[in-house]
Amino acid sequence: MIEVREILAIIAKKRPIFHSEADFQHTFAWEIHQKLPNASVRLELPVQVKNQYLHIDVWIKNQDEILAVELKYKTRGLSVQIDNEQYRLKNQSAQDIGRYDFIKDIQRLEHVASEQSNFIGYAVLLTNDSAYWIKPASHDTVDADFRINDGRVLEGVCNWGVNASDGTKKNREQSLVLQDKYIVQWENFSRPSPASYGEFRSLTIKVT
Repeated sequence: MIEVREILAIIAKKRPIFHSEADFQHTFAWEIHQKLPNASVRLELPVQVKNQYLHIDVWIKNQDEILAVELKYKTRGLSVQIDNEQYRLKNQSAQDIGRYDFIKDIQRLEHVASEQSNFIGYAVLLTNDSAYWIKPASHDTVDADFRINDGRVLEGVCNWGVNASDGTKKNREQSLVLQDKYIVQWENFSRPSPASYGEFRSLTIKVT
């Protein structure tokens, strides 16, 4: 099966920036289709795990192998023109929620892996927001368990801090539990602009 980091490297040369998460997901799926023309490539496929259905961003079935990929695209405000195409990225902020959702993707993939054979899952986060990859100055934050700065080890139970507001935790109240251990290693993706937030990095976590 194709290595996801290789696909990201190919995409970065063609598309160093995306308009939206949907744009990123579509581009990724198309590149997989180009590399594996005989494979089944599906977007937002509902996969039954125990008594619930999990919608997976990109689901690839190649002969008897399955590759599942969850893709996140988190942005800070940036305006840049590339090849006569104008990109105006939104300032999304809410990094604490973004971190929670990324780790939840890992947990979801672990649940799928527990019921699938010949399965590999990947959780991918692409961002131009350095708050995701830089180690925080303080360890006493409401989302300390969910931090994904470079070099962090993700494992075990992840909970919100006691001072996390109800608004922050809304629809995300549950603890996240990881069965395996993952080392966070950010990689350079692209630099489409010399401006602030003009650098993109990617984080890829492999789940088996």
